[in-house]
Amino acid sequence: MDWVREFYSRSGSWWGRAEARVTDRDRRRVNLLREHGVPDGRILELGSGYGTTAVATAQAGFEVTAVEVSDRADFTSGLARDVTPGILTVHKADFYAIELDGPFDAVCYWNGFGVGSDADQRRLLDRIASRWLRPGGVALVDVFNPFVWASWAGDEEHRLPNPTAGYDYELRERIQFDPVTCTAIDTWWEPATADRAITQSLRCYTPADLMLLLGGTGLTLTAIVVGEETSTVTSHPGLVGLLREEFEYLAILHRTTDGGP
Repeated sequence: MDWVREFYSRSGSWWGRAEARVTDRDRRRVNLLREHGVPDGRILELGSGYGTTAVATAQAGFEVTAVEVSDRADFTSGLARDVTPGILTVHKADFYAIELDGPFDAVCYWNGFGVGSDADQRRLLDRIASRWLRPGGVALVDVFNPFVWASWAGDEEHRLPNPTAGYDYELRERIQFDPVTCTAIDTWWEPATADRAITQSLRCYTPADLMLLLGGTGLTLTAIVVGEETSTVTSHPGLVGLLREEFEYLAILHRTTDGGP
């Protein structure tokens, strides 16, 4: 996973002026916490990026600890000027290595799970269950959806600058998908420096695959949220959003045991 810090730091330098702001998406995530049984308390956010959702969560009265390994974390303090002092703590660190003062009422990982191998995901899930999440707590984890990423295989985009909106760079993107490892390979570059392209590798999981991955971690998949629709984990042949529309879904995980190996 050596690529992670560079990819998100460089892409953050391209997009930060436009995207480092609290939006309705962040407030929707706060509402999802409440909808899934967390009206207040201590929240751990992993891979917090610019910190927009962490700030929105703190603004809503939660006590938030955020962890982000890349330079995107440097934007958070500027967004948090009106947050009550002491209610938001940001660590610029690797969440596989950091030691945190738990337990937390909820652990959130928005738009990031799937970085690394299956063994890496299991190691993270073990840490969530055994070190961070209180008994009976809930984890809200965005999971990349292989059905939609696979449909994008071979797609290329050319994005022109839009300084008014905060996008200052001309960029190209190419998406590939490995059907054997179920991994999306997403490459970005500036046309003038194509030899400095950066790539993120995203392991995708169907809900069935995710349930297999969770075995023995102490976490149980109890529901999925696809777009605006919340579903149980029983059969849903008509869930079109999962098949064709949403590139990720939200997994609702409950801690059922102490977790760990």
